[in-house]
Amino acid sequence: MTTQSPRPSDADSGGAASNFIRNIIAEDLAAGRHTRVVTRFPPEPNGYLHIGHAKSILLNFGLAADFGGVCHMRFDDTNPAAEDLEYVESIQRDVRWLGGDWGDKLFFASDYFERLYAFAVELIQKGKAYVCSLSEAETREMRGTVTEPGRASPYRNRSVQENLDLFARMRAGEFPEGAHVLRAKIDMAAPNMKMRDPPIYRIKRARHYRTGDAWCIYPLYDFAHSLSDAIEGITHSICTLEFENNRELYDWIIESLDVPSRPRQYEFARLNLNYTVMSKRKLLGLVKGGHVKGWDDPRMPTIAGLRRRGVTPEAIRAFCEEIGVAKTNSMVDIAKFESCVRDDLNLRAPRVMAVLRPLRVVLENYPEGQVEQIDAPYWPDDVPKQGSRKVPLSRVLYIERDDFLEDPPKKWFRLAPGQQVRLRYAGFITCREVVKDPTTGEVVELRCTYDHPTSSGEAPGGRKPKGTLHWVSAAHAIAAEVRLYDRLFAAERPDAVDEGRDFLENLNPGSLVILTGCRVEPSLSSVERGSHVQFERQGFFFVDPVDSAPGAPVFNRTVALKDSWAKLAGEKPAPAAAPESAAAKAPPPRPKTERKAAEERLARLDPARADRARNLIETRGIPGDDAVVLAEDDGLLRLFEEAVAVHDNPRSAANWVIHSISRELRDRKAGDLPFSGAQLGELLALIDDGTISTKIAKDVLAEIMQRGGSPRAIVEQRGLRQVADEGAVERIVDQIIAGHPGEVSRFRAGNTKLIGFFVGQVMKASGGKANPDLVNALLTRKLA
Repeated sequence: MTTQSPRPSDADSGGAASNFIRNIIAEDLAAGRHTRVVTRFPPEPNGYLHIGHAKSILLNFGLAADFGGVCHMRFDDTNPAAEDLEYVESIQRDVRWLGGDWGDKLFFASDYFERLYAFAVELIQKGKAYVCSLSEAETREMRGTVTEPGRASPYRNRSVQENLDLFARMRAGEFPEGAHVLRAKIDMAAPNMKMRDPPIYRIKRARHYRTGDAWCIYPLYDFAHSLSDAIEGITHSICTLEFENNRELYDWIIESLDVPSRPRQYEFARLNLNYTVMSKRKLLGLVKGGHVKGWDDPRMPTIAGLRRRGVTPEAIRAFCEEIGVAKTNSMVDIAKFESCVRDDLNLRAPRVMAVLRPLRVVLENYPEGQVEQIDAPYWPDDVPKQGSRKVPLSRVLYIERDDFLEDPPKKWFRLAPGQQVRLRYAGFITCREVVKDPTTGEVVELRCTYDHPTSSGEAPGGRKPKGTLHWVSAAHAIAAEVRLYDRLFAAERPDAVDEGRDFLENLNPGSLVILTGCRVEPSLSSVERGSHVQFERQGFFFVDPVDSAPGAPVFNRTVALKDSWAKLAGEKPAPAAAPESAAAKAPPPRPKTERKAAEERLARLDPARADRARNLIETRGIPGDDAVVLAEDDGLLRLFEEAVAVHDNPRSAANWVIHSISRELRDRKAGDLPFSGAQLGELLALIDDGTISTKIAKDVLAEIMQRGGSPRAIVEQRGLRQVADEGAVERIVDQIIAGHPGEVSRFRAGNTKLIGFFVGQVMKASGGKANPDLVNALLTRKLA
């Protein structure tokens, strides 16, 4: 039964950032055009889903949930030659993992084959469709061009009876593939070439994974998709921009037939990531060509690959929320995705020590057989979690081979002959002797002395070594395999057409480095598959859920601690080894392939703009890609500089100018906006001082982009201040928990993914104004 849904207020929308589709839905409900929102996610089961699909999944399911509606899961399975049950199962698994819940609304286009056939017959009877016997090449040749009209098929004026007869015989299997197609009769001179009598049914002699050999003709996408939406009562058919030209055909099909409902199509910008390909055809080519180890290879942009790499659904949701929903396509820097992954894992991955390329160290003055159990925290001071483990210290250790140089350069603060460094959580070692393999000359062992720290934590004699190394006890360490995953492609746009180069030529040869013989601390002896950890000074890692075995873990690197691809130009010496908080500030040297690509991007700028980009990188700390965008656009750069003059947060200002303002400009220029960078700086100050949340800030920005005004005044007039009073938020949290006993029971039974549901409900109840960190902390404590 359909119930009346009120027009969503800010509270109803769960505090979600406003976007044009959300506004359309709100207006439709307010005007009474719909009483309930029904969306759908309609994948074709011809491959695994990738991160681009994640944006669509979260948008469709999210809008339905926010407006009290429902989202259908429907497989558009009309091409049996490419479809498989494996893909159906993987898609359902991925959508559930991302939080999509379709309940009993699981559908297949193949469920409607009989009804779709009847709709096609109806078109023929109305004189709006005909059986065409041209070959594919002839059809293409007669279609015309964007400047010239097409020519009518000689079969266009077949009688209704002849068309009905031929179409029935097509279904009966009398003709081979390619002999005939059913075409819509529209307009061969239409400016939109999609409307030049498009095919809507073709003969396809392939066994369907669900219907078997029952059919040998199948509807084409535009016909099946629009009518499936109508059959299911979809209110808002949301798709990506490449289907914008299809909308006219979508509407024509709906309006030409007696359908049970009248859905409307809306398009949004698809997710495009640099250093990535998202064509299913190319992803399939990577799998079948053996360039990756399956659809779930952690280098793949598939949901399955990201999951196996250790990316969480929460990180993907945060990323999709950050990039937002726009009307124009743009390229998103993959570094932003990696940043969201780091932010997420920072709060869930306990810190441990692992040595990936071991170098043996003997502490000559440390008693043989003696073992100290050192208490080491799992979490740094800036993560509000507690817990520690015992790390054994003994006479023989392993350190990273890269942390020692026999003949070091100046300002080398790691280990070298005669040089002292600190051991993480322990004392200090000084290298006294280097032992080499007599045959190869390779360093195989270091002989060192050990000094316990003084009561103040310093080295004896008041020395203050600048280097801090991670390590493991050789006698207690666990052997492990570590897989260092990196970007699959070395080129920023690997599938760009460039002098006939194949996208496979842009594969990154260093995208996977497998290290065996690694050593991890004994606290990981019973680590479970699917666990997240941070190897200090190394990165975030995930225990492989497939290849790990008890006592023999395999760790997949999810993401490094910092973006080693970020800076566009300039190399600096390797930074001194330091505790994690300091080490995270300086990126290691970048791969040569990436440096070359970065230099090429700068080279495309004129000298003055290139200098401007370098200055933004070096003095303002702006990521390379963002620096180039600002250097190329005087208007955006002026906005940035004006914002920073008011509120000194260059990284945040660049991010908002490029990724929130620029993409909404469309045909306007920055100088046409009804506000200046000073007002943007005012908005950023409100975020940084905790007055408003980022979600509310996006709503305020949308308002000043239309009408101008002071962000601070808008916040005060509309009562948008963030609620950070613990007592006030706690009362809302208690109400939500009390009102959802079933969800509470399921959460405590192990369905911890429901935390997102509870956060959403609290944010709805607070009008999107509750401090999200406080909400998370209270829910975590009260639901535990």
